Amino acid sequence: MAATPVDTRTRHLSIDAVRGFAVLGILLMNIVGMGLPSFAYLNPAYAGGSTGADLWTWAVNNVLTDGKMRALFTMLFGASTVLIATRAEGGRPGPVQTHYSRMFWLFVIGMLHAYFLWWGDILVCYALAGLFIFPFRKIGVGVQAGVGAAILIALLGYHLYETRIIDVIYVRAHLPGATPAAVKAWADIRLLLDPPAAMAAQQVAGFGGSFMDALKARATVSQILQTTLLPTDEIPEAIGQMFIGMALFRSGFFTLGWSNRAYGWAMAIGYLVAAPITAVLAWMIWKSGFEPMTLHRLEVWQAAARPFVGLAHGALVLVIVRAGIWRGLVDRFAAAGRMAFSNYLMTSVITTVLFCGFGFGLYGKLSRFEQLYVVAGVWAFILIWSKPWLERFHYGPFEWVWRSLVKMSPQPFMKPRPRPAVA
Repeated sequence: MAATPVDTRTRHLSIDAVRGFAVLGILLMNIVGMGLPSFAYLNPAYAGGSTGADLWTWAVNNVLTDGKMRALFTMLFGASTVLIATRAEGGRPGPVQTHYSRMFWLFVIGMLHAYFLWWGDILVCYALAGLFIFPFRKIGVGVQAGVGAAILIALLGYHLYETRIIDVIYVRAHLPGATPAAVKAWADIRLLLDPPAAMAAQQVAGFGGSFMDALKARATVSQILQTTLLPTDEIPEAIGQMFIGMALFRSGFFTLGWSNRAYGWAMAIGYLVAAPITAVLAWMIWKSGFEPMTLHRLEVWQAAARPFVGLAHGALVLVIVRAGIWRGLVDRFAAAGRMAFSNYLMTSVITTVLFCGFGFGLYGKLSRFEQLYVVAGVWAFILIWSKPWLERFHYGPFEWVWRSLVKMSPQPFMKPRPRPAVA
């Protein structure tokens, strides 16, 4: 895999369109944790419904969006790391200061986002993973892809080992005469695999209460995620996917540098191999009655397919962009992608107001399928507001804040209005 020369001076419609598509798709899964008890994100039998339309909503998202949109978005973050660093070459501040300043402020914003708006925040993960990948942005494209793949394979091996350990702990805790230590070890793990219904009730009460009630409930979940899953799962996965994203960008994937045949292969692998395998595993999870141990074991294998399905989605959008069809929709996606940071955060603002008790109080009241109406409404908002906003302003509102913090001075915001022609 060789590096392809890429024009870094101008924006790429293709990158923006794929990013916009990804940020919209992420909401299909995030909405579950935003409006239902947190464990419903993994297990539909826990809350939100697991039969009829709710079951189909889970199944389709499990196969096509769960982790796939995030994988695509993460690979785009790796691509952006290379793009922004290249643009900063020879300027002041230079690429190193620009990047690490961006990661610092992304971490700060992410922490505020996690504790005040959305416990499933990904920005903190990106900021920490971004610290690691930057020094490797110029190594060989093949090496970048290989390192990324090796990290994801190693992570899969770790998770398979972890499931084996969990099986052993489960058996020891259920043996006649099990020691108190063995019983406690299983009880601690079970809180993460099969939390009690009382925990769901506490979250419904917390998020459905006052601002401070919601803040306490959100802080509890955020702390659990940031101390358990973030170091061992999310950051290593993000690093691996960012490495692959850097390689894909430099090889021309995101800038229409691949042939239609190559994009076709990416779609074939994702849609005809990875997605069907994921579907079979989803069927096995359903047949088990969403039994927690089975759910955890099979989701480990499902995670291995995520990047392939995510890349298939990206390749599909890129082929559409190259073909020049649906240009109006593509332009809307591209505008949403240029404002991906603002749209990601605005989604959290909107859903916090909709679901929390200090807003409209819908937390825990909508089924999994009914939440799709909220998704459709937020999608409409993003696609409607992004394009006219960018016609009047240089950046999205949060992009402007982030950029100004990095530059340590307010950046140009409003575009100058064209002067009326003089007769």
